[in-house]
Amino acid sequence: MRLVVSEFISLDGVVQAPGGPQEDTDGGFRHGGWSVPLFDPASMGPAIDAGMATTEALLFGRRTWKVMADAWVGRAGDEFADQMNEIPKYLASRTLTADEVGWNTTLLPADDALGAIAELKQRDGGDLQVMGSSNLAAQLVAAGLVDVLRLMIEPVILGGGKRIFTDNGQASTWDLVEQSVSSTGVQICMFHFKADGVGSGSSDDFYE
Repeated sequence: MRLVVSEFISLDGVVQAPGGPQEDTDGGFRHGGWSVPLFDPASMGPAIDAGMATTEALLFGRRTWKVMADAWVGRAGDEFADQMNEIPKYLASRTLTADEVGWNTTLLPADDALGAIAELKQRDGGDLQVMGSSNLAAQLVAAGLVDVLRLMIEPVILGGGKRIFTDNGQASTWDLVEQSVSSTGVQICMFHFKADGVGSGSSDDFYE
């Protein structure tokens, strides 16, 4: 399985809280919902659908999983909602327990989520897609586990916030395999991992 990280990302690399004011206010982040005015359904919608078409399972950190579950559980009547509710999901969390997790979700071992994810990648199948989940995504990038980056690079500078590319001294090279530009100036890009240079990285104490 390919591990695909999908993010809305600002010009200065911030991925925190693109969808709403209260999505993630850690660090006093004041710009929640910054991506919403730039969303172009005519171009960005099909790109998201294309990513879901090759996705066999979703992978989340705790915060994004909770936001997505609250948004989609109980919704029905359109193809995307049905897919979001029916697709298998995996959750990396050190705080939630198995009896707190529903929404067709498997809780990964809290003491070695990255190891469990590496094992998932060895299975046959389609893509394992990470949506949001900035802290988890950063750990996956640092650990060299990411095969594909799907980035919506948005024409906004946020001046600070959570990033998935950390200052860890590790280098990697990526091939740009798809690119288009929305009517709002968002660069819709897909990168495939190309070369050596990624270190093993170390796990934080939590996954979000």
